[in-house]
Amino acid sequence: MDKFDTLTSVAAPMNMINVDTDMIIAKQYLKTIARTGLGKHLFSEMRYDDQGNENPDFVLNQPAYRNAEVLVADENFGCGSSREHAPWALLDFGIKCVIAPSFADIFYNNCFKNGILPIALPKEDWEKVMDDAERGANAKLTIDLEAQTITGPDGGSVSFEIDPFKKKCLLEGLDDVGLTMTNGDKIDSFESEREQSTPWMAQTTAV
Repeated sequence: MDKFDTLTSVAAPMNMINVDTDMIIAKQYLKTIARTGLGKHLFSEMRYDDQGNENPDFVLNQPAYRNAEVLVADENFGCGSSREHAPWALLDFGIKCVIAPSFADIFYNNCFKNGILPIALPKEDWEKVMDDAERGANAKLTIDLEAQTITGPDGGSVSFEIDPFKKKCLLEGLDDVGLTMTNGDKIDSFESEREQSTPWMAQTTAV
């Protein structure tokens, strides 16, 4: 998992409440367990018409936001079923940070496990960030995870809260597997000691 420290990007405004995981990545795209290739299906029912043509009114199809790495959404983002494909699709598209007044718990935690920073802001601060996002391509946000700040194009900033452990994992680029492997020496030592003390449990594989 890539480390997350600071990010400066245009922010795409999605001023909709209750954007659920089926809207983020529709059920017909859940057949794969690969984390890549899902970005083209992100928000597919809003991005494309029935013939597969782009909907020019959808925010991520607009020239100013095609390369946005930040998404500013509204309340209860990521509600619905607990599909991990939702953060996979966001990340594959290029979204590395989602800012909203509130998130569904499972989606929120899945973001951290996949290298996306979800930021929950009080409504007043969220409105300032949404206002910046709606200004278009010339209004970039800078997210500083270490300082826990979001700085707008005019230099004003707001602070955000984050669990210290989740923050540490993002800064160091540690998903669940990576976090486990930080204890690799202890795991190896345990396995070696167990093999010595209980040799009958050792498994051998014939070649």
